[in-house]
Amino acid sequence: MSCQKPAHWNRRTLLQTAGGSWLTLLSASLTRAQQTSPDERKPPKNVIVLWMQGGPSQRDTFDPAESAQQQYSGGVRAIKTAAKGIEIASTLPRVAEQMEHLSIVRSVVSKEGDHARGVYNIKTGFRPDPTLVHPSIGAVVCHQLPSQSDIPRHVSILSSTHPGRGGYLGDAFDAFQIGDPLRPIPDVQARVNQRRQDTRSSDLLGVVESEFARGRLRNLDKSKTLHQLSIRRAQRMMSSEQLKAFSVSDVSSAVLARYGDHAFGRGCFVATQLVKAGVRCVEVTLGGWDTHINNTEGQRNRIEILDPAMAAMVADLKADGLFENTIVIWAGEFGRTPRLNRASGRDHWPHGFSVVLGGGGIRGGQVVGETNPAPNLEAENKTADVVQPVSIADVHATVLKALAIDYQHELETPIGRPMALSKGTPIDQLLT
Repeated sequence: MSCQKPAHWNRRTLLQTAGGSWLTLLSASLTRAQQTSPDERKPPKNVIVLWMQGGPSQRDTFDPAESAQQQYSGGVRAIKTAAKGIEIASTLPRVAEQMEHLSIVRSVVSKEGDHARGVYNIKTGFRPDPTLVHPSIGAVVCHQLPSQSDIPRHVSILSSTHPGRGGYLGDAFDAFQIGDPLRPIPDVQARVNQRRQDTRSSDLLGVVESEFARGRLRNLDKSKTLHQLSIRRAQRMMSSEQLKAFSVSDVSSAVLARYGDHAFGRGCFVATQLVKAGVRCVEVTLGGWDTHINNTEGQRNRIEILDPAMAAMVADLKADGLFENTIVIWAGEFGRTPRLNRASGRDHWPHGFSVVLGGGGIRGGQVVGETNPAPNLEAENKTADVVQPVSIADVHATVLKALAIDYQHELETPIGRPMALSKGTPIDQLLT
């Protein structure tokens, strides 16, 4: 069989081509490119989770009830946004300017009103199961969409006591946790020169190898174990230029001022840099939302931090061309009671609260579902008046489908149990 060399289009071959046939070939090639490139939009590949630890009040953020009495509205007004027909709380004026790019699911319902169980439910899409630990959404994304980045593919900034976990996918998919980006990442800078560091690393690997082999089968193939891979990854990370994505030391004060002079704002800025560097999922935590007492003041304090950071992050993702590749999720473990309690606070409420989605394959400027501004909190069925209720699993299925991940795909757990990535149904209204 003969093998033809590919044509080399230089001046001589063009002149030797008969008639205008080369123009026909070139025209056909350009036509194919024009026909496929606009329609073949690449699916998004990154996720940023803005995690509101403690449970934000939907009435003080994305589902205000201005028309209701004070005991329900808390005195929070509603304002128009850049998305036609959508109003959010007046405490979020900067985010309101970005709402054409974001959508609100106002009718999320859950059966978990406890903090720890609620966090597990929201982050994994499953209720806690004593026989199995499910992976968080970030771990699933990292597992299904591999990354060649030198730095961890799953990162938690200002992580709480419940950062994203790998679950049955393994500890390798746990989130890499860091604090305020103002501070350097611990344990990644060598304390000796490079030559000595290389020697130490070689010696360390030798010690690990000998200890690992002790008491194990002699014919064990150590090349197939994970400890070597972990050590090599750590060494590669220590010398990687991508570590700069974690730092704000070289960022101008004017840029950081747009996000707000606080750790959460810096975390949101770093999140944009990390996805640019190839990190698949970044979780940024803002705590302090558990306002059982004096809700209005407590929520306002958190929202003043959230508003500039979230708005600047969305705007910069758009400006940098990253928004189409990144899905943004804003959520907490549940909402808060529509009615103020006797201490002017709001208690836990998983029976109709808000989650915000945007970017990637999520259609912006949409509102899904509706809650009663003044529901009967004593009703036996507390979700009876929620319009178009959406489960946590549905939110996960929507995000996975937007990422072009088969949400029904089954993985095998370490004990051989088949487990679907999600048992929800995607929200078609939000998918482009």
